[in-house]
Amino acid sequence: MKKIFEIKTGDFIPAGCASLEVRKILKRMGFHTPQVMRVSICAYEAEMNIVMHGGDGELMLMVDEKHIIIDVKDDGPGIENIETALKEGYSTATPEHRSMGFGAGMGLPNIKKNADIFEIYSQKGCGVHLRIVFNADKETV
Repeated sequence: MKKIFEIKTGDFIPAGCASLEVRKILKRMGFHTPQVMRVSICAYEAEMNIVMHGGDGELMLMVDEKHIIIDVKDDGPGIENIETALKEGYSTATPEHRSMGFGAGMGLPNIKKNADIFEIYSQKGCGVHLRIVFNADKETV
C-alpha cells in the first residue's frame, strides 16, 4: 500500500491532516494503538517541519508485510548541521511559530526516538529527505 500527501510550506490550515490520515489508514489496516501512535507522532513532526521550515514537499506512507515507512521530502533550504538539528531543544522556529505553540525543538528528536530506523539526508540549500521506518507487527499490543 502506498499513499502520497502533498504538503505546502506556510499553509497551517490543513497542517496535520496528512498525519491524521496516516493514523486512520493504519487503524483500518489493523495496527494496534501503540504502533499507530508512534507512526503518527513521526508523521506529524515531519509534516509540521515542512509547513514551518521546508519548501513544498510530500509525505509518503508505504506499508508492506514487514514495514511501515514514512518517506518525507521537501525542497526547502535544507539543514546546515544535522547533528545540531537533532539535539533536543534546538529550534529555528520563528517568533510567529512560537506564538502558535511550536518551537520546543523536539521535532526531529521525537522522530528519532519513536522510529525503529531513522535516516535524514540534507545539506544547506538542498532540501530535506527523511526516511522513517517501523517494524510492521500487527500482533504487538
